[in-house]
Amino acid sequence: MPVKDLGFRRAAPALAVFVAVRLLGLTVLAVWGAVAGSSPHTLLSARWDSLWYARIAAEGYGYEVALPNGDVHSNLAFFPLLPWLERLVSAVTGLGYGSAGLVVSALAGLAAAWGIFAVAESVHGRRAGVFAVAVWAALPVGIVQSMAYSESLFTALAAWSLYGVLRGHWLTAGLLAAGAGLTRPVGAAVVAAVWVAAALALRGGERSWRPVAGALLAPLGAAAYVLWVGARTGGGLTGYLDVQGGWGNGFDGGWAFARFIGARLASPAFPAGIGLIAGVALVLWLYVLCVRRRQPVPLLVYAGIVVALALCASGYFGSKPRLLLPAFPLVFPPAVALARWRTGRAAAVLAAAAAGSAAYGAFWLNGSGPP
Repeated sequence: MPVKDLGFRRAAPALAVFVAVRLLGLTVLAVWGAVAGSSPHTLLSARWDSLWYARIAAEGYGYEVALPNGDVHSNLAFFPLLPWLERLVSAVTGLGYGSAGLVVSALAGLAAAWGIFAVAESVHGRRAGVFAVAVWAALPVGIVQSMAYSESLFTALAAWSLYGVLRGHWLTAGLLAAGAGLTRPVGAAVVAAVWVAAALALRGGERSWRPVAGALLAPLGAAAYVLWVGARTGGGLTGYLDVQGGWGNGFDGGWAFARFIGARLASPAFPAGIGLIAGVALVLWLYVLCVRRRQPVPLLVYAGIVVALALCASGYFGSKPRLLLPAFPLVFPPAVALARWRTGRAAAVLAAAAAGSAAYGAFWLNGSGPP
């Protein structure tokens, strides 16, 4: 499909805003690093999950760490598309795998911003589309969009898959959903969105074979990897869940997270507990607004599953803001509100949010960072 058909010129303001916010975040990180004596490159490409992805790109699967309590952290927990792309970029450019991951993340971030704009414009108009990208870029954990992590890549694939669904491009939507399923476990949210949209299209009288084909393509990426892990570990259909269990991950309906918040409320970290409650309430309120404003059903299905999987997972509580980053339909209500304001006033609010995000990102990465 030609670039002009995807509205590049229409998306240009949104992409420019995204680049500006990301450059601000990286500039603040560089200044912070100069003062603190830390390396922004290392923080972005060679810590936490970035190291696991780079090792997969370099050595393939099979690496694991046994913990004193008997748990095993296996790199099979990480889906393969990002390390595959890191290996490809490294082969073409000669960059190390971590640096290649930064290149992939930068390009994927632009693709994600473009896809978010395309979806938001389809639903709420061009001005709201620009503000949706700006809000997404300026989220408190927006620095993750510039790390050698898989969030930007996943969000790009999810956004364009959903755009394909909204435009009736079923094969494109299914293929991109399959790609999302090779990127993160939450690819199930994209698959579900494609399935629901296809079912609604068929129920509405569409007689083409394309919705069925798109629905059949959508789960192939995730299914292939999960089945491969099951065969490799001997765990069958539950093999991947066993791998995640070794990391302490599972789905318990939010009980462990509720106990985590409760522990904060019963300790000197009481303000943190209140902050967590406020954050969860904000996320749920935004989702309710999405429902009340009648976002297309595929967007509601996708965002709802991303939120449910993030909030109801039983481990890595500090990761939850990062895990919510792909739930971009949640930024549409504030984007619509900003689009109704005068440009100067809206720009001032977004500039303040971007500055806060940049400062928080630098503080976060120079501290405990994203698990």
